[in-house]
Amino acid sequence: MTQDFPTPAKTLKIGTRGSPLALAQAHETRARLMAAFDLPEAAFEVVVIKTTGDDAALIAADRPLKEIGNKGLFTKEIEDALLSGAIDIAVHSMKDMPVEQPDGLVLDCYLPREDPADAFVSLKYRSIDDLPEGATVGTSSLRRKAQLLNRRPDLQVVEFRGNVQTRLRKLADGVAEATFLAMAGLNRLAMAEVPRVPVAAEDMLSAVAQGAIGIERRADDATTAKLLAAIHDVPTGERLAAERAFLAALDGSCETPIAALAELDGTTLRLRGEILRTDGSEALADDVSGPVADGPEMGRAMAARLLARAGDGFFDWK
Repeated sequence: MTQDFPTPAKTLKIGTRGSPLALAQAHETRARLMAAFDLPEAAFEVVVIKTTGDDAALIAADRPLKEIGNKGLFTKEIEDALLSGAIDIAVHSMKDMPVEQPDGLVLDCYLPREDPADAFVSLKYRSIDDLPEGATVGTSSLRRKAQLLNRRPDLQVVEFRGNVQTRLRKLADGVAEATFLAMAGLNRLAMAEVPRVPVAAEDMLSAVAQGAIGIERRADDATTAKLLAAIHDVPTGERLAAERAFLAALDGSCETPIAALAELDGTTLRLRGEILRTDGSEALADDVSGPVADGPEMGRAMAARLLARAGDGFFDWK
């Protein structure tokens, strides 16, 4: 059922990064708004914005992201455009988003979450356990690296970035025996040809908010707020509220290996969280369930418990 459109004065400009996945997410946002208000595609304009994280001159394939920056690496330029009025909304992969928004911006709209799991990708093997001793695995994720080395300290881990095709070519060239991608991205890009196996949360807990799309707006833009309210997915928002509260209490960045996953069963929310030393030598985990409304407080309390167990220096770079 379509809703009455809040009559914007101009074409709604949707800001996004320019990667295939980012564009797919922007197009999904546009499609949902079109369906909600029975609008033509011409009512929207997708605006591609280059971020620091997209700068090939800075982000060399073998250069760890922690050397470039962390919070806002893939979002700052988009948020600047939103604040300036160059765009009306910004579409983000939520796992890239800092837990605090700049003054004047609000993030309160989420699309239905895709599969949050990691995907094990290899041309030869079916799982982490199948990898031979001493095998090389490629990943640019500090979380995945720490989780992998915690489980298989015999493995070698190398920096591994690029789009899906680039990573598959690296596997074919023998740079690594396996890598990891997000199931959500593969599903949204309909890349059924990629040889992947979902990794169970018990084996590799996913990144905070992995698989979720968030849509950011200006706080004083009442028209856009009404538009986005029509496509907001409440269950996804409830899950992310718990996960991001956990992350915020840990002051997490891409330099800290942190994982969390909230799941709903009726009015009950289950939250699993994990923190790891950067070299994977130690992992601390927690698992709690409670009322959905208590999700954020559950996240903060879980973070406090894990930090108390970890002690000083747990996240020191090794």
